[in-house]
Amino acid sequence: MDDFEAGRRQRFLSKRYYDWLLPQLTEQIEYWARHEAPSGSTETERKALAARYRASYAHRRFLLEFTGGKSLIALRDELPLLVDTLESYTTLNRDAIKDDSVPPLMFGEIGEYDKAMQLISLCLLLHRTELLPRLSNMLDPFYRAQDTLYEDLLSYGMDGRYDVDKWFHDRPYRLLINSFYRDSEEESIRDIAAYLEAWYAAMNDAPWHDSHLKANEQEGGAYVGYWAVEAAAATFLLELDDTPFRDHVAYPKDLVDFARDFDARQQSQPTSLDTGPVTVRTGQICPETGIWKAQGHNVPGVLVRQGERMPDVFAPDRNGTLRQQPALWEFERKA
Repeated sequence: MDDFEAGRRQRFLSKRYYDWLLPQLTEQIEYWARHEAPSGSTETERKALAARYRASYAHRRFLLEFTGGKSLIALRDELPLLVDTLESYTTLNRDAIKDDSVPPLMFGEIGEYDKAMQLISLCLLLHRTELLPRLSNMLDPFYRAQDTLYEDLLSYGMDGRYDVDKWFHDRPYRLLINSFYRDSEEESIRDIAAYLEAWYAAMNDAPWHDSHLKANEQEGGAYVGYWAVEAAAATFLLELDDTPFRDHVAYPKDLVDFARDFDARQQSQPTSLDTGPVTVRTGQICPETGIWKAQGHNVPGVLVRQGERMPDVFAPDRNGTLRQQPALWEFERKA
């Protein structure tokens, strides 16, 4: 086994295909940053379409690099580009069609819904929750309070989300949604295991489905990896033991390991407006003495001292029962 095969995260990816596709994606990202699309009746429409191409290529390159084994520290630094390019497309497209509510991704299309949940999950797993408000600004005008999984994932990084009981795609997402509402960890683990088993077949209408069968220079470059990133996010957020499904081909276990091992002290530097507030999860080391507020919970802030582990929060859960539970803590002020 060579170094590439040892480092890749999915067995369908060959080094030859990776080396062929990666520079093409990079070239396309750069090209569409400088050029308008050839179609479109107005300049704004042509710019919007070019921005859509660029956002798509940026997302595909990110997934290809993850599948190829790129460092998660490096990918954490690259994640803002995915939001930047999607934001650019959103702005230009809304201007082109004179509609400030139109989203960049359509939840009714399972491939685009998957991409939206994937982006939110990547922000949570790579500890880039400061990007979540930008994603919600793009998606909320159309989809606020319209999908349970969308709201559940965002609620772990943002205040003021909605408790709703409806979603766009029952298959396979009902299984994953159920995992957030079980009474025991064992039930949630079974839900996620079942979700992973159902996930690929349920994605039959996604444009990338079965693309690994043509992952070569002659037949095309649609394959960049098959990843149920939202299953990893649920596992991390619910603090579940992933042993029963850890080796599933579509489960990105490295993302869960990274999320759990992330050194909270990397977040301890003073935060600028560009990076958002300092946030630390229950069980991680407090980077600064002060008053910390649990995001998503209407409870007073608590004093935590630097070097201590962040506590649970005592607050109502999703069923209204008061209990100790993990939280995402946001630095509020110095003590």
